[in-house]
This record gives sequence, structure tokens and C-alpha cells, in this order.
Amino acid sequence: MSEEEEVIKKLAEFKAKLEDRIKKAEEELENLKAIREALDTILLEKGFKRAKLVAPPPPEKKENVIPVKTVEGKHLADIYFEDGNLRVVPSEDVSFYLTTPPFRSFLIERVLEKMRLKDQEASMRGDIPPEKVLNYDIRSENGVLKEIVIENVTQERFHELKSTIRWTLEKMYEKLSLK
Repeated sequence: MSEEEEVIKKLAEFKAKLEDRIKKAEEELENLKAIREALDTILLEKGFKRAKLVAPPPPEKKENVIPVKTVEGKHLADIYFEDGNLRVVPSEDVSFYLTTPPFRSFLIERVLEKMRLKDQEASMRGDIPPEKVLNYDIRSENGVLKEIVIENVTQERFHELKSTIRWTLEKMYEKLSLK
């Protein structure tokens, strides 16, 4: 037998051994699957659920909560920021009236409206999509601020809005304290 034939014979033997091992591994895999199925059946009867049947809990959404306090430590509101949406929820023991300056004249007209208009212009130029334009909603009850919701807030604007809202609420609280 030539050297080349010897190599071919050894390769054929090796292939046969490899196929035999694959067949045994497949049989073992089938046996393991059968055992797993039997265990699943027993566990289901005993009150457990198979792991694939139990849905994983939804990931916890973590909102950034920033308390807004006066210099003296009086809690004025909480600012929540998540996924580009900002919410301001005043403290329950403080009544911020929408008519108290500088709420409308500063926060609404000079800050939020200007940001919204700037975004609308950018959207018209095609710089940002229309659904990314800053939008806000002031929620109140009997003239008392209950919540400010601001949508499509960038990280840069978040920092600006956070300090602006803090300043506005502090000034409004000072005016309430003087009454």
C-alpha cells in the first residue's frame, strides 16, 4: 500500500469513529431530553412551573427622582426624569398657584415656550423630526399646580430645566411665605 493510500485509510477510519461518537452523543442527548421532560412533568404535578413557562419579571424602570428643596430644606417638589420625559410633582403640603409669579411669565413664556418654538423651527428646517419637538402640559386643579409634564427633553435641556424649575419654585414659595 502506498503512503497516500495509507493516509486515506486512516482518514476513513477516523471518519467512521467520528460518526460513531456523533451517533452516541445524539442518543445521549435524546435520553437527556427525555429525562428533562419527565422531570418537568413531575414538577408541574407538584406545583412548580417549568422555567420556560415562567415569564421573567419586566425589568424595573428606574426614574431619576430629584427632590427640589429650599435652602432651609423645605421639600417643594420632586422632578422625575426618564426616557426624555420630565415630570414635576409639587409637594402635597405646598400649594403653588398658577398665577404666582414667576411661573407664567418666566417658566412658561420665557423658558418652555421658547424651547418649544426653537424645536418647531428646527423641525421645519428638517433638523429634528416633528415627534422630537419639546412639548409640555401644565396640569392643575382649581388654579393649583398638580404636575408639569415635559416631553422630548434632551440631557442638556434636562440640566437647564432642572435648575430653572428649582429657581421658579423657590421664588413662588418665597411669595407664598410672605402672604
